[in-house]
Amino acid sequence: MLLHWRDRNNEIDVSLASDGADARMVARMRLVLSVSALLAVFVDPSGLRGVGGFTWLLFVGYILHSFAVYLFSQLDAPFSQSRWIHWLDVGWYGLIVLFTDGIHSFFFLFFFFAILTSSFRWGFEEGARVTLASVAVFAACGLGSMTEQDLPRLLLRATFLLAFGYMSIHWGGSKVELKRRLALLREVGRVSNPRFGVGHTVTSILEKTLAFFQGSCSLLVVRDKESGAHFLRTVRAGDAKHSLNAEWISAEAAAPLMALPQDRIVAYRRPHWPALPWLASTAAYDSAKGRWSKDGAPACARLAELLEARSFISAPVSLRKGEGRLFVFSSRHAFRKTEALFLSHIGAQAFPVIENIELLDRMASDAATQERQKIALDLHDTAIQPYIGLKMGLSALRNKAAADNPLVDDLDKLADMAAKVVGELRRYAGTVRNGLPKTEQVLLMGLRQQAAQVKDFYGIDIAVWVQGELNVNDRLAAEVLQIVREGLNNICKHTLAQRGAVRVECADGLFRIRIENDADGAQRIGFQPRSITERATALGGTAQVWQGTNGSTSVRVDIPI
Repeated sequence: MLLHWRDRNNEIDVSLASDGADARMVARMRLVLSVSALLAVFVDPSGLRGVGGFTWLLFVGYILHSFAVYLFSQLDAPFSQSRWIHWLDVGWYGLIVLFTDGIHSFFFLFFFFAILTSSFRWGFEEGARVTLASVAVFAACGLGSMTEQDLPRLLLRATFLLAFGYMSIHWGGSKVELKRRLALLREVGRVSNPRFGVGHTVTSILEKTLAFFQGSCSLLVVRDKESGAHFLRTVRAGDAKHSLNAEWISAEAAAPLMALPQDRIVAYRRPHWPALPWLASTAAYDSAKGRWSKDGAPACARLAELLEARSFISAPVSLRKGEGRLFVFSSRHAFRKTEALFLSHIGAQAFPVIENIELLDRMASDAATQERQKIALDLHDTAIQPYIGLKMGLSALRNKAAADNPLVDDLDKLADMAAKVVGELRRYAGTVRNGLPKTEQVLLMGLRQQAAQVKDFYGIDIAVWVQGELNVNDRLAAEVLQIVREGLNNICKHTLAQRGAVRVECADGLFRIRIENDADGAQRIGFQPRSITERATALGGTAQVWQGTNGSTSVRVDIPI
């Protein structure tokens, strides 16, 4: 699992390195272009009218600008990858055209450099803005001195800029979109930490899919072939907390979602005016025939009206023991057919992996159940029985002691402590045998039991704070309890503190654990709890120890979820 997180960091580093390499290449070409422009004017100044002293300074200034951007790119400065650079280029090119014969200047071709760099690095929308701005700036350069004979030249060159610009931004946008799609397919195909369960993996895929398409809601509805039961998972935009468990829904509630043809990929767009329903667009793709049709138009219209969506795309999901559909709804913009096809690629990439995870998880759970039974028996024979013998021995020793013996109170206290330890071990053995229920309440109850035990045995007050809703499964809950237990033991064994706190929350994609103790007057010695660190690392997280100036200590564990 460590390799998984390291690979992810490596992918981010590779992506940043690729962007930096593109920025350096563009900076080199910009510098070459600026020097070539100056040389062209220097070699044949008669080819342009109006070349004067200010024009020379203008070319030299653009060379210095290009050289500065080149230095920033070599130093990997953030400015070298900023969108401001190609907008500055448009400004420079407008000045160069203006002072080198206006619309008659052949330097209007420089605008293509800004169009290419913006579209191939930032996509269709940014390239379109730069293209329109370039045409507007070029046209403005000739407004002051243009004659009637110059109008055809202006229209021809402006049309050429628009035509070439559109082709550039179309191909550039396709390249950027392809990179985004490959990145998403890589993300959904990655195996998540198995300790988080299948529910976390499915929810993560729905979240990433929703963010990619910029929709308002994503749904996954599945029908089990054996039982006929329907299950629904929902992720909504702007909702920071999503349930990790599928919800059972009735067949009547699932009917609108399952009414679409199971073998069709669907893209639907509602009309802008409800009074004109025939303007709605319905497209269903038949993979076997490789063509689009309008199958299921009434069902699509009812579903969009039911969920108050302007548009949606849907793709079938094929499972071993069931069938279902994946939906993405939007209340703002309309989806295209290509996006519906890509949604089917996401399902084909992700759900076979999820089924393999589920199969492995079931096999691991069966093996873990057998192992828990064995561990429970070992706990009873090797741990509980000796404590029972210790309790009986203390009771016998107490019976021998006279009433006025000064050790009577201590013996009673030890016997009571032994009885509580036996009860705790029996509860723990039952938990090991039966497994921890998948409920947030059980985790909170376990934390409070640990805090009460520390209070009874060591006299240390431990406050338990749970902030927000905790969406955890049984495996992660068990790991959290072990981490907290180890942290509380460290407070009892290595400090003289009389108060402490345990804080847990889910926020910003992290499960955060904070184990704190107040200042105890002892000198602090830097340490790193080995057991807590190893458990946090195994979960893909980190563990850090923070020591306050007043002698307090805080162990902070962050686990990505």
